[in-house]
Amino acid sequence: MAKKKVILTGDRPTGRLHLGHFVGSLQSRVKLQEEGNYDEMFIMIADAQALTDNADNPEKIRENIIEVALDYLSIGLNPEKVTIFIQSQVSALTELTFFYSNLVTVSRLQRNPTVKNEIKLRNFEANIPVGFFTYPISQAADITAFKANIVPVGDDQLPMIEQTREIVRSFNRIYKKEVLIEPVAVLPETEAALRLPGTDGNAKMSKSLGNGIYLADSKEEVKKKIMGMYTDPNHIRIEDPGSVKNNPVFTYLEAFSTEEDFAKFLPEYKNLEELKAHYQRGGLGDVKIKTFLLNVIEQLLEPIRSRRTYYENRIDEVYKILERGSKKAASIANATLKEIKEAMAINYFEDQELIEKHINKYKKDE
Repeated sequence: MAKKKVILTGDRPTGRLHLGHFVGSLQSRVKLQEEGNYDEMFIMIADAQALTDNADNPEKIRENIIEVALDYLSIGLNPEKVTIFIQSQVSALTELTFFYSNLVTVSRLQRNPTVKNEIKLRNFEANIPVGFFTYPISQAADITAFKANIVPVGDDQLPMIEQTREIVRSFNRIYKKEVLIEPVAVLPETEAALRLPGTDGNAKMSKSLGNGIYLADSKEEVKKKIMGMYTDPNHIRIEDPGSVKNNPVFTYLEAFSTEEDFAKFLPEYKNLEELKAHYQRGGLGDVKIKTFLLNVIEQLLEPIRSRRTYYENRIDEVYKILERGSKKAASIANATLKEIKEAMAINYFEDQELIEKHINKYKKDE
């Protein structure tokens, strides 16, 4: 029997999703969905994980669940083809996290590069919430509960996937049953997707830094952000040679523009390489390339905005989609949990052999 192809991915609902999310993961999810080369695809809104560093602001998570759901539906994720669910509504995930915590040492968590970077980013060095510290274990529970063997991630999440693989191997070895499946990480196809910077030139577009272009942004907001983007600070006059290295405008064009876009919006250039060459030798102004980028991004966002408006007028339908998806996810995770408890021999009330053994052991002669 061929192994099922199961995909799991998702996002923390700490804010609306932006173009960094789109090139890093969202567009690949839609592509995977349309290709249909999978048995099951789960998209998780990871509210429980978001609460690990937002416990003092639960309303933020509560409000952003619907924002993320709207972003998912607006980019074209189809609830008839994929299962969109809310993490906290699948209680088996919490139980699995607890069981897996016995398979991981504190020192191993401390060595996880992703955990170390996130702790530093949030200034948690002195006071690390336990839930946040054990985030890799929670992620392992999410992945294995659905027996996902394909996990689309950014390169910063690779250490998390490796830790999941370690947990899978430990569990299967200790309990002598091949219950869990090792996942494989799938990275974005292009280098630009791995390093989309913020509009301010910061290395990464981030909700917390406020330097992102959001999928839900209006035309006016997008125009303001793009026309105000950081470029080469030494490119003062049009005739000055400009640098494309560490220039966000060109990084965005690498991620989003095509030769068809040049034919449509900037026909005097055949492709991005010609545009770069002109900018580097001088004689090309920033406004012109920003205007081109604006046209490219607006072409991308216009149908997304249209679908979002449709669902914004049908919020009750969005909640029903999330409820159906969460119920389906819970059913599948519960089935996996049952297998895991059986492997761990803690399925006391279902183990008839154990019950009979104890009946015979303590049976008294009448």
